[in-house]
Amino acid sequence: MLALAKLTEPGPFEARTIEMGRFVGFRDEAGRLLAMGGERMHPAGYTEVSGICTLPEVRGRGLAEAIVRSVAAGIQARREIAFLHVRIGSPSEASAVALYERVGFRERRKFALDIVQARPVRDRAAR
Repeated sequence: MLALAKLTEPGPFEARTIEMGRFVGFRDEAGRLLAMGGERMHPAGYTEVSGICTLPEVRGRGLAEAIVRSVAAGIQARREIAFLHVRIGSPSEASAVALYERVGFRERRKFALDIVQARPVRDRAAR
């Protein structure tokens, strides 16, 4: 999953992202992960559809659409509202927006997002 995310850059996706919710995907006969997506942020009453990505050589087969529909259906079955974001200016912005609109998502607003990472805490005893 990390290799596919690194290759396709679906947005912030780190080693523990997969612990944040249900993820689904498609593999080929050899077990290679072709496409994936899942859940990430869970503000009260909402769940983010996140990490949607597909290997470049298998795009256009409807894999991402099937994943978005599956993840969103699971969220709605819990009576939550599915939401997602698209990074403006990303290489996949146009295709991602087209996909999300095709499955029923609509743009609500544009906003700036800063990603902040904490620095590791140093061993205070070593000071």
